[in-house]
Amino acid sequence: MIQVHHLEHSRSIRVLWLLEELGVDYEVVHYRRDPKTKEAPESLKKVHPLGKSPIITDGELTIAESGAIIEYLIDTYGQGRMRPQTGEALLEYRYWLHFAEGSLMPLLVMKMVLGMVEKAPMPFFIRPIARKIVAGIDQRFTLPRLKPQLALIEAHLQDRGWFAGHDLSGADIQMALSLQFCLSSLPDMSDYPQIRSYVERVERLPAYQRAGKKSE
Repeated sequence: MIQVHHLEHSRSIRVLWLLEELGVDYEVVHYRRDPKTKEAPESLKKVHPLGKSPIITDGELTIAESGAIIEYLIDTYGQGRMRPQTGEALLEYRYWLHFAEGSLMPLLVMKMVLGMVEKAPMPFFIRPIARKIVAGIDQRFTLPRLKPQLALIEAHLQDRGWFAGHDLSGADIQMALSLQFCLSSLPDMSDYPQIRSYVERVERLPAYQRAGKKSE
């Protein structure tokens, strides 16, 4: 049976959601972060040397990285589902499958880390300097790169149900979590109603809701 090595507050929800959509039996192995450092426990490194999640084991195979796991599960258990087979929809599938972690998430993680720096304990006379540096990076680097990406996504979702073709696919499994992160972490998403509508539609899916319960 497939085991999903699920770290709390991680990208593992993608894998659980996909398995629920595919109707594949699996077991969730839960891991908790260190309450102080927020790091994954050492026990996760026994599964994969980097100790990051998601990771799955399927028999003797150990597979890490969201995109690689999604492709493996669809190739092995999809039976033609969750991936367009030909044409423009297949190209869109590949693009958005890799866009989520290759383009969008690095900027979102950078913004999250900068926010943590701004809130970190420091001498009071350093805090204004830290805030100024964070604001400068945000205004000159992070946001100028995030806004065109969000505009691209918003335009792509106009009059579309899903990211690739007419059906839910692995591209949606990748993109939905990244867009949830946008809605929860960016200060103003009012210019992106299609993104918000898309995320709300995903969160109503029965398979997604089942995955959410199993991730707790």
